[in-house]
Amino acid sequence: MANSRAARLAPVVEMAESAERTAAQRLGHFQGQVRLAESKLGDLERFRGEYQQQWIDRGSQGVSGQWLMNYQHFLNQLESAVGQQRQSLVWHQNNLDKAREGWQQAYARVEGLRKLVQRYIDEARALEDKREQKLLDELSQRLPRQDQS
Repeated sequence: MANSRAARLAPVVEMAESAERTAAQRLGHFQGQVRLAESKLGDLERFRGEYQQQWIDRGSQGVSGQWLMNYQHFLNQLESAVGQQRQSLVWHQNNLDKAREGWQQAYARVEGLRKLVQRYIDEARALEDKREQKLLDELSQRLPRQDQS
């Protein structure tokens, strides 16, 4: 009986395992998105640093008003891009957190089902052992005893 309960749960376990694999793939996807967003942010911040270094290098030699206005305009655009990329990174990190939570729930569900199936299998084995022992006891009762003289 318990073995049949375990067998009946097999499709449920398979579905839960499939959902867990899907959740793990989703988690991997969002981990990649976070790494990509972090890389883009790092690139933008390095570029901004290099661009600001130009100000230090060129500024010491003297610059025209037009150069300064262009520099300020581009630096503002760069700051805006850095800010947007930071927001993008936060968005991807939130997605990653949700995906991690979804995977953890799916994993816990699979593990719970596996434990339940194992308990059913163990119960079936214990029942079978009891039946076997009972049969052996009955058989030993039926065998003629040889008195020790």
